[in-house]
Amino acid sequence: MARPRGNDTYRIGRRTLLAGAAALSALGAVGCSRVSTADVRNGGDLLERLRAQGFVKLGLAGEQPLSYIGKDGKMTGYAPKVAQRIFERLGVPEVRPFPTEFGSLISGLNSQQFDVVAAGMYINPTRCAQVIFADPEYQMVSAFIVRKGNPMNLNSFEDVAKSGARFATGSGYADIAYAQEVGIKNIMTLPDQLAGVLAVEQGRADVFSGTAVSMRNAVKQAGSRRVEATEEVQAKIDGEPVTDAGAFAFRKAETNLRDAFNRELHKMKDSGELLRIMRPFGYTEEQMTDLTAEEKCRP
Repeated sequence: MARPRGNDTYRIGRRTLLAGAAALSALGAVGCSRVSTADVRNGGDLLERLRAQGFVKLGLAGEQPLSYIGKDGKMTGYAPKVAQRIFERLGVPEVRPFPTEFGSLISGLNSQQFDVVAAGMYINPTRCAQVIFADPEYQMVSAFIVRKGNPMNLNSFEDVAKSGARFATGSGYADIAYAQEVGIKNIMTLPDQLAGVLAVEQGRADVFSGTAVSMRNAVKQAGSRRVEATEEVQAKIDGEPVTDAGAFAFRKAETNLRDAFNRELHKMKDSGELLRIMRPFGYTEEQMTDLTAEEKCRP
């Protein structure tokens, strides 16, 4: 597990906005009324209040294919799809999007702008001090976007460090810490994956690093013939391999809601339904996981 280090923005985030700003602003006000956490004793009563009002607000960050606003202006991605299925079973028939930047998700959740973070957020001890997580839906490593044919043969963070290649990643991505770990000092940070594709295409960067499924998706969505995504890249911290795991996040007082969500999530895992929902978004059986939030929260 990656250990917290450096600027907190670097170590806890890797999700940034990829969806169009117009779509985000158009939908940002949807369901902006707040359900106050009136009773946080004994695990909270948010689930009962969500059932009473009939909808739940999801905090989204626009990274395809995790959670984003599509070209049709509608919420999509694996996380909203999973959330919709689970909340229907919990007696909450409607999910409403609240798009924001990834770095604002935890603060937005804790200030009650929305009820749940549905953005494939990686679990780590720093975040566990601020929110509670369901058990992760998936585990993931990184991949690179490089020029077609990978002319510099960049297949690891160590390769980038040794070659002197110009390294770029997203603002707030965990890959910043992974690059720093192997001695990469000049790190270009960009707002999203599309900017990463363009930077490599235009020769401003030799490599752009991010979540493997997102890097493959970014190349596909861009339709570029000048770049490609590498195979998965194994990062290391203190010499130990790092495998990240993403999950839904909840306010710390709302353990009843988190526990109810977790029970339904585990039923979906056991039946194979979770993989069936996630597969169209590029996830594979190898990325399904039995890791727990408790394991990933340990320092």
